[in-house]
Amino acid sequence: MASSSRLNDPDRSIRVTLFGAHGLVKRDLLGLPDPFAVLTVDGEQTSSTAVTKKSLSPSWNQTFEITVKQSSMIAIQVFDYRKFKKRDQGFLGIINIGGSEAISHAQNHHEMITKDLTMSSNNLPVYGRIIFGFSLLTEPIPAAPAATDTDTFTMSAADAAHISAANANNQGLRRVPHCPTTTARPVSTIATDDSLPAGFERRTDPQGRAYYVDHNTRTTTWHRPQFQNQQPPRPPPSAAAAPTVNSNPSPARTVTASATSPTSITDIPLPTGWEERRTPEGRPYFVDHHTRTTTWVDPRRNAAAPVALPPSNTQQLGPLPSGWEMRLTSTSRVYFVDHNTRTTSWEDPRLPGAVDDNAPQYKRDYRRKVVYFRSQPKMRVLPGKVDVKVKRTRILEDSYTSVMEKTGEELKKRLIVNFEGEDGLDYGGVSREWFFLLSHEIFNPSYGLFQYSTHDNYTLQINHQSYVNPDHLSYFKFIGRCLGLAIFHRRFLDAYFVPSFYKMMLGKHMSLVDLESIDADLHRSLVWMLDNDITDVLEETFTTTEDRFGELVTMELKPGGENIAVTEANKVEYVDAVVAYRISTRVKEQFSAFMSGLLELIPSDLINVFDERELELLIGGMAEIDMDDWTKFTDYRGYEKTDQVIEWFWQCIRSWPAERKSRLLQFTTGTSRVPVNGFKDLQGSDGPRRFTIEKSGDPQGLPRSHTCFNRLDLPPYQDYESLETKLIYAIEETEGFGQE
Repeated sequence: MASSSRLNDPDRSIRVTLFGAHGLVKRDLLGLPDPFAVLTVDGEQTSSTAVTKKSLSPSWNQTFEITVKQSSMIAIQVFDYRKFKKRDQGFLGIINIGGSEAISHAQNHHEMITKDLTMSSNNLPVYGRIIFGFSLLTEPIPAAPAATDTDTFTMSAADAAHISAANANNQGLRRVPHCPTTTARPVSTIATDDSLPAGFERRTDPQGRAYYVDHNTRTTTWHRPQFQNQQPPRPPPSAAAAPTVNSNPSPARTVTASATSPTSITDIPLPTGWEERRTPEGRPYFVDHHTRTTTWVDPRRNAAAPVALPPSNTQQLGPLPSGWEMRLTSTSRVYFVDHNTRTTSWEDPRLPGAVDDNAPQYKRDYRRKVVYFRSQPKMRVLPGKVDVKVKRTRILEDSYTSVMEKTGEELKKRLIVNFEGEDGLDYGGVSREWFFLLSHEIFNPSYGLFQYSTHDNYTLQINHQSYVNPDHLSYFKFIGRCLGLAIFHRRFLDAYFVPSFYKMMLGKHMSLVDLESIDADLHRSLVWMLDNDITDVLEETFTTTEDRFGELVTMELKPGGENIAVTEANKVEYVDAVVAYRISTRVKEQFSAFMSGLLELIPSDLINVFDERELELLIGGMAEIDMDDWTKFTDYRGYEKTDQVIEWFWQCIRSWPAERKSRLLQFTTGTSRVPVNGFKDLQGSDGPRRFTIEKSGDPQGLPRSHTCFNRLDLPPYQDYESLETKLIYAIEETEGFGQE
């Protein structure tokens, strides 16, 4: 029986070429992987490619000869060279191919195949595709695309042996080094063939073999396409413009229609946040600034089919905001033009967009508020332009001079920033960089204008001793103008303030909890005073003492306060007076100067559209949250990482939009901002403190947060729906702090 089985399933020798991979997963916040591929046949024949350093789209272009049977299983795994020796780390994806499928591909000349990488049993997230091919040994080695990653090296014998002890036997597998015989880039030739179905085209590769291009699906095949229920087309009266071959280096043959084609998409605007760029070879690629990723695929090709709004719905929405216009692309898809900022969008500005049925009401609908805010006539860019010229070495001084010499109305014109000695044209990128660099200067505590909060080193408060700089009020007005400029021109500042600062901007009353980020020790003392009877315990008057550079100065909290004793009856009044003085009264001059600069560009009635949490997002933007980094640097108390509630929790968070993730982070840590080095540098009240999930509370109750300790008290909910419902209610519909 065994002999008969071997006769029915003989060994076949074929060639496999690993061209490269594209779009691999990025697991490190600040680094890229060093990917290499491992080829294994039936767990016995094993070999690996060279290592490509720091790339998400490596090019290997290496060929191997393998012996397979119809029943064989071929595995191609991708690893990160820096981590693959560590347990459950370094794995970037795998594909499995049956021997019969591989032999069929080789016999049918499928020399270039693309497949999506899949996960293994460790359930690590996997992205990207791998490009490979099969061919017979009697055929020449397939011409590989030009490598885009030249920074490669070969693993040592010790590292190669470490890949798998069980697969250490490499007999039966011979590696054939790929040595191109010419440096010229292969160019396909086009042949006219009117007997093909509509949308197909016949071409010839450099080896003289014919292949066919399907422009309908943008794929290629070696097999001649057949007509299906249609007659061969008649020759057109005049020859249409021939499609052109994209000869840029790419693992797959790609074909693009010429500019004269009626299906051209060049007249369709890119979606908001996308940008088209070109490689040194001239190949176009696209940058998604939302996710900070790049792709060869034009996002306009993946656009959804146009959806026409019913006339009744459109009429119910009312007119477009001031400065907006509705237009149609050449494919009849509706898009919207904002003439105020000279940008386009697929989304109707009258719609809140991406809001589910359980979303909070208008007061908490940040997106709807922003649309209203941007559509107001007072937020419209005025005709003309305003130039800001600065040196990188003198960015604070030059920016101060340039901004302060102009009026508020002049600053509402189109903003053009120019760095001296640089030829960059400001279409948004230069001004974004200017705001980023400037915010690092003006909020630098070493200048004495701002200082860090008592909790961390990334949220700011006004320095009440800024008067050491005689021009400090002028600088606070300058900072207010810069903040107004950023909001008006839709830019962000790389700065986040203590919660009380945003409440002061909105003119809200300060409470005791707002004092915690200003002076944690004083906050604890006042909390104790309110919670305990102070009769015959404390001897205080309505005064407070400050240390002004070594000199103790006593300040009265109310007229004649030095002669008014604090008693059990009036201690609440005393606490309110201390809170008001420490948060707002002692920085009244600085804050007034700041607001005078801000209100020159942004009216107060429009600022008050937002609450303090939304104002933080408007000024600083929505921090990009790396979920893998978040889960990696999370501690658990009472729970294990593998507990069902924890798995439900992360599943829920990953499914949320960015705004809700930011609100959760704000709910648990007090700010929506993540430190530059990620969650591992998250700060607590007493130094670095990781995000922590503690098993605490009644499953019928809501989760609670402790922002001083970056801790979330998560009850042991019985099902996923309860967890998500309670968590959303806690972060969206609750407000304020309590004492335990």
